[in-house]
Amino acid sequence: MQLESTQARLLAVAAEHLRRLGLARLRVVGVAEEVGVTHANVYRYYPSKIALADAVIAQWLKSIEVGLLETLGAPDPADDKLERMLNLIARGYRAKLEQDPRLFDVFAEATEKDRVVARRHRTRVRELLERVIEEGVANRIFSTAERPRAIAFVFDAAYRFIHPVAIRLDRNAPPQSLTQRREAVLSALIRALVSMRIHA
Repeated sequence: MQLESTQARLLAVAAEHLRRLGLARLRVVGVAEEVGVTHANVYRYYPSKIALADAVIAQWLKSIEVGLLETLGAPDPADDKLERMLNLIARGYRAKLEQDPRLFDVFAEATEKDRVVARRHRTRVRELLERVIEEGVANRIFSTAERPRAIAFVFDAAYRFIHPVAIRLDRNAPPQSLTQRREAVLSALIRALVSMRIHA
């Protein structure tokens, strides 16, 4: 219990320091002092400053993954669920960029450098999107002929709105314009998949 309490406090304090200082100025000693432990104690849980920062990011990414899983389990048809899931990712990332830009920068850097936290999240997102596509195939909403390429098509078409580096490049774009563009692209993406529907 003490272990969980200490880790939770470390992550909360580290998140606040990251928000104020960014990754470059984050100091493990400063986090340890505020939590009331030695910096050596911090390294028992997280072997480096990067590992500590990535653990903060993993907490946030978990909330997105939970939302995707809940959407996947909804009773809606697969095409509706796929669009909602892609919007959930896009909105979640964009909101983080706007509200916690330094935390988002850690995520974008982790993605660029293919760190474990980004790789695990990408794998989980891909798995959940594949499952909704498989559901659409099984229910004859999406074409079986497109099954091997469907997930690649989804990621390619939605790239600008669901890839953290692309989202960061659009940091200064007007939010309303981005929303309109995203909705148009995702709507076209879903129509493209559905237009290849198998007719019974």
